[in-house]
Amino acid sequence: MEHETFPEELADALVGVQRLIRRRLRREMPAPPLRGAEVELLRLVVARPGIRISDAAKDLHLAGNSVSTLVNQLARQGYLVRETDPADRRAARLLPTPAAEARLVAWRRRRADLVGRQVAKLAEADREALVAAVPALRLLAENLREEGEEP
Repeated sequence: MEHETFPEELADALVGVQRLIRRRLRREMPAPPLRGAEVELLRLVVARPGIRISDAAKDLHLAGNSVSTLVNQLARQGYLVRETDPADRRAARLLPTPAAEARLVAWRRRRADLVGRQVAKLAEADREALVAAVPALRLLAENLREEGEEP
């Protein structure tokens, strides 16, 4: 792999793996099917119950009206509850329902099983390379997150 093409090839590989994982999991998960943005919002609300819509939009790098649309869809499906923020009656706080938490637990378990099966098929050296790459990939993600927050 050429040094000049490495960033593009890495990005393509990461996107490809993520897309295939999402497609496989979507087929295995019970209805209703959730899009990637819906899953990301659920993950955020489970991690930070009570988060405001505006803060969720900022964290997800989405427009506020886009997050409001996702919240409405997820609330209709029984995954989110919107409550009035006692500190600011104009703002809404988001809370996950038990159904959302159960769905994310199932999704994580299925994702780990899927990736685990596929990693087990790789040669030992490739498995070791992936294990060694995880800290660098986490740092890459953090750097991307921080750069996205700069004005």
